[in-house]
Amino acid sequence: MTKIIMKLDTLTCPSCMTKIENTLSKMDGVNSVKVLFNASKIKVEVEPDVEGETLKQTVEGLGYAVKELKTKVSEG
Repeated sequence: MTKIIMKLDTLTCPSCMTKIENTLSKMDGVNSVKVLFNASKIKVEVEPDVEGETLKQTVEGLGYAVKELKTKVSEG
């Protein structure tokens, strides 16, 4: 399992959070999506073959600027 964390510039409304969660959760290989509204972060658990850059491009395609992208690969 791989965890991808994206830090956004800002989230302005709760509907932004829902829009991101709904879009990412429909992508192949995405197991879970959690948007932390107050922290302007997105936490995504994905299969190992999903690239963080692909998720970043999807979020940016929705109109949100991704400031930081981190990928953590779980062993085992």
